[in-house]
Amino acid sequence: MTGPLSELDRPNSYIGRAVPRADAARLLAGRGKYLDDIRLPRMLHAVFVRSPHAHARIKAIDTEAARAMPGVAAVYTGAEIAEHCTPWVGVLSHLAGLRSPPQHSVAVDVARWQGEPVAVVLARSRAEAEDAADLVDVDYEELPPVLDAEAALEPDSPRIHEGYDSNLAWERKVDVGDIDTAFAAPGVTVVERTFRFGRHTGVTLEARGTVCDYDPGEGVLTMHYSGQAPHMLQVILSRHLGMAEENVRVVSGDVGGSFGIKVHTYGDEIACAALSKMLERPVKFVADRQESFLTDIHARDHVVKARMGVDAEGRIVGIDMDDITGIGPYSMYPRTSAIECNQVLNLTGAPYMMENYRARGRVVFQNKTLMCQYRAVGHPIAMAVCDGLLEDVARATGRDPVELRRLNLMPDDGYPRASASGMKLADLSHQKTLEKLVELMDYDALRRDQEEARARGVLRGIGLCSMVEVTNPSPAFYGIGGAPIASQDGATCRLDAGGALHVSSSVTEQGQGTNAILAQIAADRFGVPIERVKVTTGDTATVPYGGGTWASRGAGIGGEAMLLAADALKHQVLEVAAALLQAEAGVLDIRNGTVVDATTGAERIALSDLARTVYYRGNELPPDLKPELIATRHYRVTDFPFVFTNGAMATHVEVDAETGFVKVLGFWVVEDCGTVINPMLVDEQVRGGVVQGIGGALYEECLYDEEGQLLTATMADYLVPMAAEMPDIEVAHVETPTSTSVLGAKGAGEAGTGGAPAALLNAVNDALAPLGASIWQQPMTPERVLRAMGRL
Repeated sequence: MTGPLSELDRPNSYIGRAVPRADAARLLAGRGKYLDDIRLPRMLHAVFVRSPHAHARIKAIDTEAARAMPGVAAVYTGAEIAEHCTPWVGVLSHLAGLRSPPQHSVAVDVARWQGEPVAVVLARSRAEAEDAADLVDVDYEELPPVLDAEAALEPDSPRIHEGYDSNLAWERKVDVGDIDTAFAAPGVTVVERTFRFGRHTGVTLEARGTVCDYDPGEGVLTMHYSGQAPHMLQVILSRHLGMAEENVRVVSGDVGGSFGIKVHTYGDEIACAALSKMLERPVKFVADRQESFLTDIHARDHVVKARMGVDAEGRIVGIDMDDITGIGPYSMYPRTSAIECNQVLNLTGAPYMMENYRARGRVVFQNKTLMCQYRAVGHPIAMAVCDGLLEDVARATGRDPVELRRLNLMPDDGYPRASASGMKLADLSHQKTLEKLVELMDYDALRRDQEEARARGVLRGIGLCSMVEVTNPSPAFYGIGGAPIASQDGATCRLDAGGALHVSSSVTEQGQGTNAILAQIAADRFGVPIERVKVTTGDTATVPYGGGTWASRGAGIGGEAMLLAADALKHQVLEVAAALLQAEAGVLDIRNGTVVDATTGAERIALSDLARTVYYRGNELPPDLKPELIATRHYRVTDFPFVFTNGAMATHVEVDAETGFVKVLGFWVVEDCGTVINPMLVDEQVRGGVVQGIGGALYEECLYDEEGQLLTATMADYLVPMAAEMPDIEVAHVETPTSTSVLGAKGAGEAGTGGAPAALLNAVNDALAPLGASIWQQPMTPERVLRAMGRL
């Protein structure tokens, strides 16, 4: 190593090492404790009666037969639950003009999507509750469903909400420079395309659910849930159930995947909390797979008409785009369904230099499952639109897409700067990541292979994407928005009497390895073997206050809070050691669980001896020294609204001219997520994200018929990429630490999902180019590919 040592380059450093996850053995042995494993005395099982119609008035509900069934404890309608649980409105104050009507946990008067709960049965077992639910007789008056987002904006479209003048929920416009003059300038080439992005959803291994337990003796409600943001949900429950916040405890244990699906407020889960309080008994609800497809939030659903212009030298002069987003009948609470469209407007063209940018986004109500924030919110649309147009320009002008990117990507030494939409950017490396990608994939060799394949009549294509990823959001993102969502996180470090380190954090473990990186940071900064670090997350009763896990913030915000807490505790311990050893704290260090001489490494006192002195023999310490051996710190980003990660990715595909099937031959990713804490975890996060991106680009789609009936409500109908569809995914890194923190970590969890669809779109269109064909709709199913080729 050359140059001076940084704060992170010390003996016994765990940062940057591929340390195995401490919970891996437990989970692999089948000893994880998931929501459905919870069994409580007197627990009732909740089964929801759901609307079979996309839009219908609820005229009457007859529950008499259901109440008489064996094992049934109670049956409630939406109106009855509404007496104990207030409705919510999914708007944020910083999205000016966004509107959404009050939404009840269980529908009252009108059902507005197929699968919306209209009543609930509670029984001793799930089977008994299901049998009784079949006997709940609901008299519906069907209303015309509004399904297509574009048609929903027509003046004669039926209104989903009475009293609203249209089905428009929100509109935003961005207008920078003079796009019309720029496009009309001599020598400018303009390409125009309409992109369509189908709905898909997160197919988590563990379905949504909750176990709620109200203790009338203490007036305390405990909610166990498979989710991402316990403190957010604590506030929501206290607000809508009329309880003091300190009397609500939310626990998120082992979670079998989330991807943003489980960061929202779902009516069936909140209803279970209300029912537990009403009945003074534990209530359990776990969705089956069909319920998940019908009620878990969906993602995407965009129609984007966009243009890009380049001058005679190949420089981008601007982008002009119009995005229509369908969100279902409500804006999801509390994070809102408008954030997706907002992100599209903010991020389109973000990696590139341009002076002119015009964009309009419209968020539209429709009678489908609610659409909201899923892994890589808005990123796949923004990246596919911009880089899809860029490679279309390359074909139109006869330029190489790599050279076109080299010319237009922001220079690595040009930060801080703003994107065309006004996003503040810093510490990025677009040019370096592109060059490393070209080397990693051996771009020239792939082009030669492509030409040889074309000579044989084989359609192969290469597609690239240069991207940014929103990570580490500051309080400017949600803190000013009026929603109970913290953008800070907290961490606590405590030294026990045996010399072990107990740490807790407000970020949560969702299967991505958060607990592992928290242990690495704590062990590294404090100076103990990682085996002696015990991590607690996910319980509002025991962990510091914070936002939880979302927006790739676990390492960058939660990790920085842990670093600060570990540093503070180390300072305390060294002050105690200095007093005991009659030395200066500045000449001491902690290594491998022992206080040592910082220069020579000579051992001076074991942490266990020091801790026992503090806890058991405090009389041996100076009277003015009052050590706590515990430290809590919080961290929030203050310099920028977001910390951006950037990367470049590419894929190589082959299109079967007879069947329209797309085979992914290889995938390459170069990621710059700042300081890499655990390379193994980061690389697997990237690979997992790429696979989800492949799913959205080629396979996954929530399809509806003309009545608003979901046609893909089982795993037999909804396709997800399996092992056979997963290509080799090579991952490499450029490390540009963010200057907003000591740790320097950015996020990495969503980049693969955000950029992979753009790379695949470009690769398929590159493969189809010799036929003069192109496709601009995702997923790119075989049928759509064949239609693009003119063969259907």
